[in-house]
Amino acid sequence: MVTRGLIIGRFQPPHRGHIEICKKIMSEVDELVVGIGSAQESHTLENPFTAGERILMLTRSLADEGIDLSKVHLIPIPDVNNNAIWVTHVVSLSPPFHIVYSGNPLVRRLFKETGFETKKPPMIKRKEYWGTEIRDRMIKGKNWQELIPKAVVGVMQEIKGIDRMKDLSKTDYLLR
Repeated sequence: MVTRGLIIGRFQPPHRGHIEICKKIMSEVDELVVGIGSAQESHTLENPFTAGERILMLTRSLADEGIDLSKVHLIPIPDVNNNAIWVTHVVSLSPPFHIVYSGNPLVRRLFKETGFETKKPPMIKRKEYWGTEIRDRMIKGKNWQELIPKAVVGVMQEIKGIDRMKDLSKTDYLLR
């Protein structure tokens, strides 16, 4: 039997911590299902990148790490904003999986209540490898490249991601 693990994240953008966690999970399971959360969201400060862009970033980053992409399934998962049906929603969009990996206590609880084994992956340099910190650095022109894989830097250049972030940070409101 093939053992599949599931991890869900927004990956806005994927950072070195995400990649290390995926590698760790791949050492424990045969295949990995990566749920791209909030897949319907893009072009906002909190969710600046499309699901397709995040899939491209993750695919290239995992390939650069030598991970066999035939054993990785990247699945866009739009929000349903209803915890009572969320697990069923995720299951309906994903290949079968057996173990759910999440640092989020609510996610672990929801899956555990529906009979899934759950595990909390290690948090790696959480204060640095944090999407909010990385997006803030992008907007402020600080060093963000050291926190994300080279493949993500390449995609950011390709999609003009920094220009997008800076544009998204602007407002037409009067500041008091």
